[in-house]
Amino acid sequence: MCTSYTLTFMLLASEMVTFCILVAPLPYAVRRRLFQFLSESPIVAKFAYGLKITFIFVGILFIDALQRMWRVTAEADLAKSSGTGMQDVRSETNLAARKFYSQRNTYLTGFCLFLSLVLTRTFYIILDLIHTQGEYAKLKQETAKGSRDQIATQDQSRQIDELKKKLAAAEEKSRDYDIVKKQAKQNQEAYDRLATEYNAATGANSDKRKD
Repeated sequence: MCTSYTLTFMLLASEMVTFCILVAPLPYAVRRRLFQFLSESPIVAKFAYGLKITFIFVGILFIDALQRMWRVTAEADLAKSSGTGMQDVRSETNLAARKFYSQRNTYLTGFCLFLSLVLTRTFYIILDLIHTQGEYAKLKQETAKGSRDQIATQDQSRQIDELKKKLAAAEEKSRDYDIVKKQAKQNQEAYDRLATEYNAATGANSDKRKD
């Protein structure tokens, strides 16, 4: 039994080290690769399966240690109430040692089982957090890309509006030019008519003077 509890203590120590690694403030890239390896590696999956079987044996040891602690505690209480245990120092020391070892084994196996549950829950919480952070980064990139596309679309719309304004101004200038051209043509026709009438009137006056 001593070897079993020694292995249980080593397992508890390894759980404490693993917990410190899981909650350590690692960079996001390192933590993502680490948890991706732990969650997808077949070797880690086989190792985790072996640990589940080991924790079953630890649970059996916890139940046995708990029963021993209750039995030794009951014997100590009975000895104190009857007063028989106080007469023999060796018996009292032996009973106290048995009580200490039973309590130690109970706490050792109990903490080992409890920390295994904490490690499992912590692992999946951090794994979900990493997936959420990855989805958030992806969504942020898509949003930034959409914003850039929207800005580019707005720039194109602004350029189109400016071109429309320039085209409208050019068309307005063209209309003004047509109007000026038409007015110039009308003025030219009026000038030609007046010149013809003037020449006709001047020619008639010259003929009368000769007569």
